[in-house]
Amino acid sequence: MKRILLAAAIGTFLLASCQNAPKADKVEASEAQQVQTSAGADYKADLAQSRIEFIGTKPVGKHHGNFLLKDGDLVVDNGSVTGGKFTIDVNTLRADDQDSTGNAKLGGHLLSPDFFDVQKFPTANFEITAVKAGIDTASVMKDATHTVTGNLTLKGVTKSISFPAKIAVNNNQTTAEANFNIDRTQWNLSYGNDKSLGDHFIAPEVNIQFHIVAAKG
Repeated sequence: MKRILLAAAIGTFLLASCQNAPKADKVEASEAQQVQTSAGADYKADLAQSRIEFIGTKPVGKHHGNFLLKDGDLVVDNGSVTGGKFTIDVNTLRADDQDSTGNAKLGGHLLSPDFFDVQKFPTANFEITAVKAGIDTASVMKDATHTVTGNLTLKGVTKSISFPAKIAVNNNQTTAEANFNIDRTQWNLSYGNDKSLGDHFIAPEVNIQFHIVAAKG
């Protein structure tokens, strides 16, 4: 009986320890789409207020970090976002869920050729190809107002993705928020994607969250 109870306890511990990506809409990557010229006024991204965050998971925990924008803008026509493009400065990647030594070690590894290979690919990009009012009824992000489609470029690989977003436009400022999961291996970020690694396995699914604030130029 003790052995059975011990086995059950171990099983419960292992299940509890196994971390999944945060609950969010999972996006499917497809071939990059053609970008059309968008009519409207340019709203320049506020680099100080805008942020991009990520969460990666493994069997025994998770890691949180962020990037800074290098530049970006949204195009707004008649009160609706019609386009936009953002450049992420990959070299600004910072891990922020450990002590300073642990964060520096993890950040350095993520910037190495194992992951983002920042020496070859110093920037990442997202360019909007379509914005549609409304979201899928099955969306996890219930307060989202629009569905955004665009080309995401990471590590030199460009794929089209669609995700729900909360967008608010006024005369002088536009904000956009989103929270979704991607499969990093579709952008050749494959390090650690082998379950035989045990505790060193890194889940392919990564959570992405962004908050963009853009002001009319």
